[in-house]
Amino acid sequence: MSKPLTDQEKRKQISVRGLAGVENVADLKTNFNRHLHFTLVKDRNVATKRDYYFALAHTVRDHLVGRWIRTQQHYYEKDPKRVYYLSLEFYIGRTLQNTMVNLALENACDEAIYQLGLDMEELQDMEEDAGLGNGGLGRLAACFLDSMATLGLAAYGYGIRYEFGIFNQKIVNGWQAEEADDWLRYGNPWEKARPEYMRPVHFYGRVEHHPDGVKWVDTQVVLALPYDTPVPGYRNNIVNTMRLWSAKAPCEFHLKDFNVGGYIQAVLDKNLAENISRVLYPNDNFFEGKELRLKQEYFVVAATLQDIIRRFKASKFGSTEVVRMDLTTLPDKVAIQLNDTHPAMAIPELMRILMDDEKLSWDTAWDIIVRTCAYTNHTVLPEALERWPVDLFQNLLPRHLEIIYEINRRHLERISALYPGDHDRLRRMSLIEEDGQKKINMAHLCIVGSHAVNGVAQIHSNIIKDTVFKDFYDVDPQKFQNKTNGITPRRWLVMCNPGLAEVIAERIGEEYIRDLSQLKNLLKFVDDDAFIRDISKVKQESKMKFAMHLEEQYKVTINPHSMFDVHVKRIHEYKRQLLNCLHIITLYNRIKKEPNKAWTPRTIMIGGKAAPGYHTAKMIIKLITAIGEVVNNDSVVGDRLKVIFLENYRVTLAEKVIPAADLSEQISTAGTEASGTGNMKFMLNGALTIGTMDGANVEMAEEAGEENFFIFGMRVKDVEALDKKGYDAMEYYNRIPELKQVMDQISGGFFSPGEPDQFKDIVKMLMHHDRFKVFADYEDYIKCQEKVSALYKNTKEWTKMVIHNIAGCGKFSSDRTIAQYAREIWDMEPSLEKIPLQSQLDRSNHSEERISID
Repeated sequence: MSKPLTDQEKRKQISVRGLAGVENVADLKTNFNRHLHFTLVKDRNVATKRDYYFALAHTVRDHLVGRWIRTQQHYYEKDPKRVYYLSLEFYIGRTLQNTMVNLALENACDEAIYQLGLDMEELQDMEEDAGLGNGGLGRLAACFLDSMATLGLAAYGYGIRYEFGIFNQKIVNGWQAEEADDWLRYGNPWEKARPEYMRPVHFYGRVEHHPDGVKWVDTQVVLALPYDTPVPGYRNNIVNTMRLWSAKAPCEFHLKDFNVGGYIQAVLDKNLAENISRVLYPNDNFFEGKELRLKQEYFVVAATLQDIIRRFKASKFGSTEVVRMDLTTLPDKVAIQLNDTHPAMAIPELMRILMDDEKLSWDTAWDIIVRTCAYTNHTVLPEALERWPVDLFQNLLPRHLEIIYEINRRHLERISALYPGDHDRLRRMSLIEEDGQKKINMAHLCIVGSHAVNGVAQIHSNIIKDTVFKDFYDVDPQKFQNKTNGITPRRWLVMCNPGLAEVIAERIGEEYIRDLSQLKNLLKFVDDDAFIRDISKVKQESKMKFAMHLEEQYKVTINPHSMFDVHVKRIHEYKRQLLNCLHIITLYNRIKKEPNKAWTPRTIMIGGKAAPGYHTAKMIIKLITAIGEVVNNDSVVGDRLKVIFLENYRVTLAEKVIPAADLSEQISTAGTEASGTGNMKFMLNGALTIGTMDGANVEMAEEAGEENFFIFGMRVKDVEALDKKGYDAMEYYNRIPELKQVMDQISGGFFSPGEPDQFKDIVKMLMHHDRFKVFADYEDYIKCQEKVSALYKNTKEWTKMVIHNIAGCGKFSSDRTIAQYAREIWDMEPSLEKIPLQSQLDRSNHSEERISID
């Protein structure tokens, strides 16, 4: 537990944390006690730490509600275009501190809690992470919501309220074990159920074609119940909405089909319908073609589109009457962004609504859809691309299958006219893949049904155009764009690293929090000794704090002056945690060989979850922990090398480890990582990157200067050349003695003495069928790590490089990314204006509140 701030430290941190006025503090204390009493029905004699957390959460939420209602009023008065961000994942993490930051309440709340005799950090630790995502894609969606609110866009995040989020990871004897993440067990103070906006979603049934149109009949109905969570912008009084759907069985569910004796069973069977929102699929960059997953994808889309159209039809001054009937104007008022192919069903579902319910012609409906929808691609890995079996569709969504076949027929007619006789091209571009089992290619559906298709880093967008979707790019080059990912500086600097945020604000002011490009002004201080000292001191304080956390958690004594070398992300072969393992063992062998040499001490931390069904990834975790067992208990090595596997890596742990990191490992095989966003978080928090020229690393090196980056390994063209030639792992094994030694140790049971064959699968994969070519980059990686060790010994030069990196971070704000989406895809204009609160309006025109949130 960290010690409370001294008065002087508190004063220092006031600027980025908000002023703590006396009346503010008094109000907060009053409201805290009121919530403890009236909301939680407790007094101080029996209240638990969790009660205090809830009382504080409700107190802070009170400050959101007026702004939330006022924001919706503002949108109804102005009737702006609205953007709907559809994502199966929103990896939010905790909400309390982020809300305090965005509302400038942090200092006042700290003071109030301190005066109440409580500890703020202890209360914050009572909050469960909202782990409704697997990794980068879901966390990006959360950062985007923050930026959309900060930029004043009328935006809505739509997803699923999973009862169980990403599993909690426990390491038992070095193996990953999964535990269900019952994050809603104690309730969620940030959400508001909205049963009045419940919507029916249909499955199964059959299709009837009548002269007056098409009917989808005899369906099973599941109700979608929305829960709204407020999303505050940064100090602009705007609070947008994230609406997550929960599945509910309708009351009449099956009861009519049972005789009296079957009544109990019928009620019990209601659960089957509600399974749709029960659990998040724990796969990252891997497609699992399960019926329940397709149900989830359709469920979120069907409920959301009903909501979008309801709001479009009744969107003047909160009218509940229909005021807009002409759906051809939908693209002027609505933008739908598909976060990967998971919400691809929006395209055929909107077609069904426009044709079957609204009676529009095919051509009119299709024109509306293409102008409304846009698609973000997040991966080029073939195993990650969604391809659904046609017979699954036939059973679950028969009407949508008909629509997809018709979309495909018209699409192929167009391609055929452009390329007469090119049957191979037709086969490649079809939405239906006919090799073996017939499957629907969801990426192709998204490209054909959208007016914009974007990758998430420049190199990734180029790969999409040049290889994966080249045929589509040849036909519609104007559709393809790049939108390099970003991160929100509010959570990933101001909130998780207030010391660094303050040191920066002292030099260049606070505006950079809204406009991260201002960080380039730090270059003026790159040779300023006082600034170098301040940056170095902040990093050391973060390391001390994290070292204490590690000692508490893992009972391993950490040398806080060692280099903190951090590799945290999902465990996946393409992210190459194995390359890191080879370096650790090489370093270990070198220290053992020359124990008296002045080695640069390192604490190497690797963290991340493996998909429960991904055998190789689970073996990688076991190998890391086994290496740690040997290294950490070797007295010859001492504190010069420690290896720690960070258990249960999640947003909240990221907020602790990223500010403490010295070195950030971004070592995927060139051409496999679409972008990465962890890389940006480390850069912003003053870690240096060792990485391949992959994903956003390329642009990060451009912005900071390649000389301020540790770049190694093959480039995309080298990987392609090696593929053509044929990658032979044995060639490297036989040629590089240190690599041979490392592999012999792993295969000979050096790290698994009780079970010498334990890692045979990993050895076999690396030697004979490694798609990600770990050995090909080994030599260059080791050399690059030597440069890292050498520079780390020179604190001043290292810190100057850190300053170049922080100063080069401006481009990697999600505000910049979202401003580009808004202008170049959604045809919307961001605004930094602050909207007046209801109290200010009341003073100026005595207007009464007209609507509530929708």
